[in-house]
Amino acid sequence: MSATVSTAGPPAPGDFHAARVARLRDRLPTLGVDGYLVTHLPNVRYLTGFSGSSGMLLVAAPGARFITDFRYEEQSKEEVRSAVTMIAPGPYRDIAAEVARAWGLGRIGFEAPHLVVKAYQELREALGSGVDLVPCEDETGVLRRIKGPEEVAAIERAVMLTARVFDAVLPEIRPGAREADLAAEIEHRMRREGAEEASFPTIVASGWRAALPHGRASAKRLEPGEFVVVDMGARLDGYCSDMTRTVCVGAPSEDARMIYEVVRQAQARCEEGARPGMTAREVDALARSVIEEAGYGRLFGHGTGHGVGIEVHEEPRLSAKAEEGMRVEAGSVFTVEPGIYVPGLGGVRIEDIVVMEEHGARVLTPNPKELLCL
Repeated sequence: MSATVSTAGPPAPGDFHAARVARLRDRLPTLGVDGYLVTHLPNVRYLTGFSGSSGMLLVAAPGARFITDFRYEEQSKEEVRSAVTMIAPGPYRDIAAEVARAWGLGRIGFEAPHLVVKAYQELREALGSGVDLVPCEDETGVLRRIKGPEEVAAIERAVMLTARVFDAVLPEIRPGAREADLAAEIEHRMRREGAEEASFPTIVASGWRAALPHGRASAKRLEPGEFVVVDMGARLDGYCSDMTRTVCVGAPSEDARMIYEVVRQAQARCEEGARPGMTAREVDALARSVIEEAGYGRLFGHGTGHGVGIEVHEEPRLSAKAEEGMRVEAGSVFTVEPGIYVPGLGGVRIEDIVVMEEHGARVLTPNPKELLCL
């Protein structure tokens, strides 16, 4: 089986996709392999710019080969410059095996967290006995933890789009409005603003449903005195945003107002206190300690935040259960989103995206955090 090689031109000087491929290639000796196969599509996009739904990338000392099919021949000519594109007439694994044999690769690493058993078995068969398949961690994911300036700028554009849409939808959050209608309006406006898509299904949860951290929008109608949690994000230029604001329809009770203030203070302490080099557990503890000291610790059951980039959930994960030694370095982009959830009553979550810089975290999300009563 042979593949058609595309006529895409070479990468331009300073092309950041080519630089990313080079960084991955530099990791190969440390991994003990002479080739590395990338199959997770967000990683493929990070390394090549390819935004389609099918393809894989083989990186080795002789070069990089991006393998896809005829559906994406023209698209790959436009998007892929960091690798030579090969249009496969059949299974991609067969082309990858041909390239591996032509390059004399003896050990090929693969993304163990992302390759399912069936795909591994088929790849193993295609490569034959002369090539060892070596399970590796998500090496591209490790590279993606630290964002370059072009990535921070893309995320900030997505953040600003999301912020504008939230402000535009605020007048629609009123008694009688359905959660599902508000979610649909948010996603419609994001697309009209230029988003590729929502980063995730928009969450609108009111009243008792606000106690569901990931409660999808339902047919429930908003009622006076209820908290409404709105969790939304847009993908723009390949990068995601993620923000949550909790507003009140009318006047909240004193207990509800107190819970909101605890969450606001927890977020503020985390954003003001986070520094590069702190562990993910230490950053999580900045917010968690405020909620625990106020007596609501058992009602904050998720992590304080997560990385954001090409995917809406990336490393580092800020949690009391984070991998020991996982550090938040300068260049990390992540959410800060503490919350308190009271079953049967409601909940509060406030979420920003921040970028870790040399002297601390810079908040990208511009929307105010003071309690807004509509």
